[in-house]
Amino acid sequence: MAKERPEKAEETEQMIEKEVGKEVAEAGGGAGDGKDMRAVLLSGFGGLNKLRVARKAMPEPQEGEMKIRVKACGLNFIDLMVRQGNIDNPPKTPLVPGFELSGIVEALGENVTGFEIGDRVMAFTNYSAWAEVACMPAEFVYKIPDDMSFSEAASFPMNFVTAYMMLFEVANLREGMSVLVHSAGGGVGQAVAQLCSTVPNVRVFGTASSFKHEAIKNSLTHLFDRNADYVQEVKRISPDGVDIVLDCLCGENTGKGIGLLKPLGTYILYGSSNMVTGETKSFFSFAKSWWQVEKVNPIKLYEENKVMAGFSLLNLLFKQGRAEVIRGVVDKLLTLYIQKKIKPLVDSLWALEEVKEAMQRIHDRGNIGKLILDVEKAPTPLMANDSTETSEAGEEEEDHEGDTDNKERMPFIQ
Repeated sequence: MAKERPEKAEETEQMIEKEVGKEVAEAGGGAGDGKDMRAVLLSGFGGLNKLRVARKAMPEPQEGEMKIRVKACGLNFIDLMVRQGNIDNPPKTPLVPGFELSGIVEALGENVTGFEIGDRVMAFTNYSAWAEVACMPAEFVYKIPDDMSFSEAASFPMNFVTAYMMLFEVANLREGMSVLVHSAGGGVGQAVAQLCSTVPNVRVFGTASSFKHEAIKNSLTHLFDRNADYVQEVKRISPDGVDIVLDCLCGENTGKGIGLLKPLGTYILYGSSNMVTGETKSFFSFAKSWWQVEKVNPIKLYEENKVMAGFSLLNLLFKQGRAEVIRGVVDKLLTLYIQKKIKPLVDSLWALEEVKEAMQRIHDRGNIGKLILDVEKAPTPLMANDSTETSEAGEEEEDHEGDTDNKERMPFIQ
């Protein structure tokens, strides 16, 4: 990955400071008076230099909203794509990124019922999660069990709800079925593996970078290297293929996944991480990924009795108004958590000021489980040096066309 130019980073910081200063002034607040807060700001779409922590006017809850003192925030691959502007209809910048958080209820807007100040909660947000304080409609907020840590709670909503919806609501997972999941070492991949273990005799096939295999091998039935010919490996073990394919990669994997389905099997696309290769948006990668997707013939699906589906949790919540459906799923998942049948896997904790390094770790596919921004964590003193080394490693590895197995990885911070 190419290094960032210092003059561009400085220009970005000046622009953000100007914008934030205007916001705080308009809100009547200033540093240290309790009316502003620390937040991660994305000044524009592009590389890591578009991110920095600055002070911002603290929001107050409107009618139907809750104000949460944030303790931890989840970091997902979609956040990386948002930073690059690699999504449909990207929002206007500057903005505070992030879609999930955990914390303590600090204030309630009018007509909010069922919650009290001091409740420990987790929540979905339509951006604005990576800050000390966030406000969101009460319909997206859920109380958490007493023994669930804030880091676990921030790992829970996106990963486990996505995994549950795909397995049980879309694909109708039942006893004796088989599942193939890509990026098995990531947050969703591990949530899929745990949920599959709650159903008898389900076989889980997974792909992941080889350095993750030792850590996750016990969570799956069969595990393959992400660069291997997994189609042949799956067919060697299960000649008829699998019942469910969960694909977050897209590109050439779409055709491979549909080809691996048994009759009455379901292929679900829930991401397109193959479009992300460099630090900034690549039109070449987008075109390559689009070109590699085989044109799906509905007549062929009909003849072979196969199902092709897609799933976007954020669209379901914020564009299609299915908050009540998601609340029912969260209730079921929390019951499984209380029964100790599932447990979020946290890869590492990072300070807000370390967001660039955390995002680099996701870009390098170095995480096993979920990366968490811990709002109260102090930055690691040597992080600046580690960041430089990681950037140099990324620049060198970009010549290897996505081979991440030998990339230098940030140390776990737990």
